Amino acid sequence: MAEVAGEVDEDGNPIHAINMAEQFALREPEAENWDDSSMRLAESLFELERYGEAQTRRSPPIRKMLELGIPVGLGTDGTRVSSFNPWETYYWAVSGKTVGGTVLYGDDNRLDRLTALRLFTSGSAWFSGEEDFKGSIAPGMAADFAVLNHDILSVDEEKLLQTRSVLTVVDGQVNYSSGALD
Repeated sequence: MAEVAGEVDEDGNPIHAINMAEQFALREPEAENWDDSSMRLAESLFELERYGEAQTRRSPPIRKMLELGIPVGLGTDGTRVSSFNPWETYYWAVSGKTVGGTVLYGDDNRLDRLTALRLFTSGSAWFSGEEDFKGSIAPGMAADFAVLNHDILSVDEEKLLQTRSVLTVVDGQVNYSSGALD
């Protein structure tokens, strides 16, 4: 079924992306299918700057994907992502805006902050097959975590872009310290 780029449904959701999400939700969860299709869905983040408004409107509706039960992980390693800064991706997911302030999504596709954080942690651990020992803070899990310069669950939205680690622990060992906690 061919769809016109930029065509939206009665709620303003991009029809192509919704059809793609619904088709994806019906697939069997075979590892090779999930990885390939999920990577293509994730690669469409931040398309506006690089590919234009029409293509950006075909980006995946993350909230709709979650409602359909499609596993979603957030990260910075997509081939179309313009930055390796995870806080730019987090900002996009919760604000619906690019780092330059251009609104990409309305409230209907924005994520609450805790959901976005979970997609970075447990969501991404699922995609890498590491959900049994990464993605949450619990006994028996890898001791990987960061202490941030502010609370990303409550700080003003625009300040999310200034998020920095003041302490990073990987496998129980301090990997980075800004000295702010000394």
